[in-house]
Amino acid sequence: MGDERREAGTPGRRILVISNETATGTVLHEAIRFRARNVGGEVLVVSPALNTRLRHWMSDTDGARRAAEARLAECLRRLTAVGVHAHGQIGDSDPMQAIADALELFRADEIIIATHPETRSHWLAHDLVARARLRFDQPILHIVVDLPRRREYVAADAAPPVLAAGPAPTLTAS
Repeated sequence: MGDERREAGTPGRRILVISNETATGTVLHEAIRFRARNVGGEVLVVSPALNTRLRHWMSDTDGARRAAEARLAECLRRLTAVGVHAHGQIGDSDPMQAIADALELFRADEIIIATHPETRSHWLAHDLVARARLRFDQPILHIVVDLPRRREYVAADAAPPVLAAGPAPTLTAS
């Protein structure tokens, strides 16, 4: 990916997105678009190459990488089509490590983590969002994407919003 450290005077907000199977969620894309375009931001989408334990143990990661690459490409295509300056990379299969690796090269101002609903999410079963909030200084927004049921939302456990003048913007699925 190369060194993408921001120069001190560069305007805009830098957003790190961690998403894999949820990368095509409409609410996720609207949240990214809203955050990035309203402040001239730059987005890095990291898609961890998730694999089964057996395949990981056998060092068979090709299928997991191809699937992650396909979802990442679709996500970036959609973001670019609406004017978001976004790029992406495949990350470590451990999403916490993927975040840490990305932050080494991309100084994010905030992190968006997209997961499946709690009943289907391995990331939530391992308390990823809470652990990330403890480990990283950036504010973290948690988006839940349930593609089979077409339900998507900002999780209630999201960090408290920053108060601003005027009514708060809302995100809706299109």
